[in-house]
Amino acid sequence: MKSKLLNDISELLENKIISQEVASNITAYYKSKEDDQPNRLFTVFGVLGATLVGLGIILILAHNWDNLSRLIKTVFAFIPLVIAQLVSGYSIYKEKSQVWKESSGTFLFFAIGASIALVSQIYNIPGDLGGFLFTWIVLALPLIYLFNSKAVSILVVIFASYYACELGYDFGYENKTPWLYLVFVIATLPFYLKLLKTSPITNSTSIFNWLYAISFTVVLSAFISSNWSVGFLMYAMLFGVFYNLGKLPIYKNQQLRRNSFTVIGSLGAVVLLIILSFNIVWDEILVLASIAIHTQEMIIATVLFVLAFMILLYTKKKEKAESFNLFQYVFLIVAIIFFIGIANAIAATVLTNILLLVLGLSAIKIGADTFRFSVLNYGLLIVTAVVVCRFFDIDIGFEVKGLLFVAVGFGFFLTNYIMLKKKKELNR
Repeated sequence: MKSKLLNDISELLENKIISQEVASNITAYYKSKEDDQPNRLFTVFGVLGATLVGLGIILILAHNWDNLSRLIKTVFAFIPLVIAQLVSGYSIYKEKSQVWKESSGTFLFFAIGASIALVSQIYNIPGDLGGFLFTWIVLALPLIYLFNSKAVSILVVIFASYYACELGYDFGYENKTPWLYLVFVIATLPFYLKLLKTSPITNSTSIFNWLYAISFTVVLSAFISSNWSVGFLMYAMLFGVFYNLGKLPIYKNQQLRRNSFTVIGSLGAVVLLIILSFNIVWDEILVLASIAIHTQEMIIATVLFVLAFMILLYTKKKEKAESFNLFQYVFLIVAIIFFIGIANAIAATVLTNILLLVLGLSAIKIGADTFRFSVLNYGLLIVTAVVVCRFFDIDIGFEVKGLLFVAVGFGFFLTNYIMLKKKKELNR
């Protein structure tokens, strides 16, 4: 605690500006802030140290493995696990700090995986990578709540995503739908929801925000088994879920770098629409999607649609005075366009391009009204993307195309200049 702060508090007490209770609360608050800084640093280095120790043991054993007898190999297979359990038990029994628990939990997580792999290799137990990851995750899941560990929870989500990709993206073999991935992720949600409630704006919670959004985005394709064309609809619905989640009060008031759901929901929807803005894509969808009504992909898309719609209704109920935001309704519009595309590919292509342009103009308007240059330029980039895409698939002269690019570039400059000028005038 800095002496200046103590002197200021003493002065306020002497002049009877604050009571002794308020002074004690202020002192305790700033002391807790000072104490948290080294604790966070120690936690990071503790987890990193535990990870390096675990990986180092695996590397040492792997280098000398062929020179060891089966009995020695078996002993070495369980030594890391036994040590990790002893350290973990000590940290729980002695009620050690969270640094201890995070470090020992991380060490135990890797020790479990190492022991499973080593025993399987020693005794030639048959199996594949998917089965190995499944067993590892199942055994490691309880550690999240046993140690109240953020590091273990992050590792479980990462390895669950790896497990889903291993099953769903097993090229050259029969792909399996990784339904158990959903079970693993749902099992981590109570811990994440507790973090959102107790510390919504901390860096660790932000990591979880990004981790879940990226994980679902990467893994969703693993649930496509027979009809990839409906995958476009699945992703449109997923991004609708994300964007509307990002508009919930607990996320909305956070900085954009912490609100992964808004960022990925918006960018994902725009990228998806850019892909769908080409007529050749809708030609393929027209052929395949007509037989996709009762497929697994359509069921998943329907579930995601219902979820996105429910979140949209909830957010609108909470923010009655808010202005209209087209990005929140993109999933609804894309669903309509998709079913139009099943009957008429050209109509779907035109509607997709119109939607992209309107989204770009909407973002430009929001940026201009709120003096947010990032949103303004985001809208301009969307419009530019539409122009660039049409550059390749519309048969017009190069002179006209060149004029279009000049017009867009001039629009970037002029719009930013006008906004900057207005902002300076308002600040005078």
